Parts: sequence; structure tokens; C-alpha cells
Amino acid sequence: MPHVQRRAVPQQPSQGYDGGYDPPPYSSDYNTGQVYGSPAGRGQGGPPRVPPQGSYDNGGGYPPDQAPDWRRRIKITAISLVVVLLTVSIGTYFWADSKLKREVDLSKVIERPGSGDGTNYLIVGSDSREGMSDEEKKNLHTGSAEGKRTDSMMILHDGSNGPTLVSLPRDSNVVIPSFRGSESGKMFPNQGRETKLNAAYAEDGPELLVRTVEFNTGLRIDHYVEIGFAGFANIVDAIGGVELDIPKAFKDKKSGADFQKGKQTLDGEQSLAYVRTRYAFAGSDLDRTKNQQKFLAALASQTATPGTILNPFKLYPTLGAGLDTLIVDKDMSLWSLSQMFFAMKGVTGGDGTSMNIPISGSKGGNLVWDKAKVKQLVDQLNNDEKVTVTSD
Repeated sequence: MPHVQRRAVPQQPSQGYDGGYDPPPYSSDYNTGQVYGSPAGRGQGGPPRVPPQGSYDNGGGYPPDQAPDWRRRIKITAISLVVVLLTVSIGTYFWADSKLKREVDLSKVIERPGSGDGTNYLIVGSDSREGMSDEEKKNLHTGSAEGKRTDSMMILHDGSNGPTLVSLPRDSNVVIPSFRGSESGKMFPNQGRETKLNAAYAEDGPELLVRTVEFNTGLRIDHYVEIGFAGFANIVDAIGGVELDIPKAFKDKKSGADFQKGKQTLDGEQSLAYVRTRYAFAGSDLDRTKNQQKFLAALASQTATPGTILNPFKLYPTLGAGLDTLIVDKDMSLWSLSQMFFAMKGVTGGDGTSMNIPISGSKGGNLVWDKAKVKQLVDQLNNDEKVTVTSD
């Protein structure tokens, strides 16, 4: 069909539109003079004229239906920021979680005590030199011994009455109980053999250490955390050192310690020397465990700060340095690990308690636990009560 071009029919004051045509698409406000199609704003039969910029009543240079919606823009910006933060947080969580070495299987531990209230962590510092160069071994005064042994052991109880940190001297005299070999699966009977606590780790690793601690204390260990020499030093260096107030100057050639009295910031090498020093204190493992408690609490306190957590240039190196070298149990989550960390921080925050396990004497050069006090301490921890037992 041929195309027929229609001409606009001018409006007649007293007549309607020609019946064969549609009315022009004028606004309902046409007759009120509120649109720019009125005779004052439109040439005869010509297009509407565009008003000059800034002539609208809103003063912003936008037509009324195009004025910027600031509420909508703010809302979109806020939502975008939340999405970015969630994406980064979730990504960081899975990245950090993937770095944990879940190598300890507590299901292999037999004849375990019942669970009490709160959560109990066995924190172990090992003398592992894995991944260290000869130069690092020399600088950190670690020696070159093969394998690894426990250099420090602590129980951290996290409960409703504040955290409690109990050091277990490695020279503690304990009974090696019956156990199932972590690798062989073979059962070894209890022969009443007494030895140093750290011998349990050397004999069959973390699983036997947990079994020995549980058997000699009656306290169930919920989670296991171990860190070696290199990881410990790297964490300290990643946060820029740890400030510590040393009450008395001391030296120890074997650990490399050489400290003056007073407040000072320790780097990774110095920190390792500080927590390993033993012979400067007449060979006492009890004095060393007190230093270890003091340092670890200071490390946690100075790491869990907005300056570290909110600063990606500190957070990621710290997480990388620590998580790469941590060995934990198979059920340990990143959330549980963070809870342990903040509980450790709370030890120095006025809400916690730190102590050595009560000692009653010695036997063959090993430290003998005070059984009555240990039982009282364990009962208080199991019941999540305020700890009143002391080391003395």
C-alpha cells in the first residue's frame, strides 16, 4: 500500500478533530499553558522550543523528571561497598583457611576424659627447623639437630570466667599411658613408665603428647596448635616486632639472648632467644615458662589491633607468616583459631590468669606435679569456674 503522509490539522476552537485522524499527542496540560507547546512557546506548526539551561524551577539545570536522585546514588554506593567488603572478607577467609596444616588426628587418641565447659587448647612450641637455611639456623641459634622436639607446652582454657593459661614444663615427670601408635595403629600397653613430658612427643608425635597430657591431668584437649622456630620468628617480624618490658638484664650463649633491663622492641631473632633462654635462670624450666607466657600474651595483644587487622600490608604478611607454619588438629577451624588468639590476648587484658602447673618437688631431675592442686585446678577448669589454685 502506498505511504500517505498526514498533515497536522490545526485545532479549531469550536470544533473537534477531523474524524479520520488521531488527535495529536499533546499533554493534558496543553490548554493550561503549562507545556512548551503553547502559542507562547511554540511557533505555528513548529516543534517545541527547548528552554535555556538552568531555567527550571529546581535550579540544577535538569528537567524536573531528570533531577539527580542523591538518595538512590548513596544507596547504590553503600551496597557496592558492602559487596566489595564481603567479597574481600570471604576471599581472605578461604585463603587463610587453606593455609592451615591440619595434620593432627585427635580421633587416634584413646580413653579420653569427658568434655567439660569451655574450650581447651594445647599450644606447643617445637624446635622444628624445617625449611630453615643454614644461615637462618646460625642467626637464630637453633643448632642443626634433626627431627623436632617440644620446646614449650601450654594449656589455654577459654571459658566464661576469662581465659586461663597453664604452662607445662617440658621436664615434668609424667607416666606414659597406653596408646595407639599414630602411624602403625599398634596398641602399646601402660607399663607405668615415668619420663619427661616432652619425651612423649619425641616418641610418637602430637597424638601421644595429647594422650599423655590428658592421662596425667584428667583434662580433655579440644584442639592442638603447634608452631616451629622459623614461623615464630617470622610472625614477630611481620608485625614489626614485639614491645616487652624486661625486668632484669640477662645473657645466654646457647639461645643467643643478650638483653638489657627495661622496655624494648624485640625482632624475630631476639624474640626466639627470649622464649628459649633457660640457662640464664640456673637451668630452671619454670622461669622460662613464665617468660614464654609473658611473651606470647604480648604478641597476641600487639597483633590483634586495628593497625594490623585493618591494614592489608600488615595483615596478609602476618597471616602468611603464621598460618604457613602452624600445625593444627583436623577439626580446627579458622574461627576456633581466632578464638584461641583473642583468648591469649585476654590473658594480659585483666580478665585472664597465667600460671605454671602446681609443682610439689622433683624426682630424678624431673619436676613432680602437686596432684591435689592439679586435680583442683582441673575441676575448676572443667566446671568453668574462676581459678583460685596457684602455682605456689
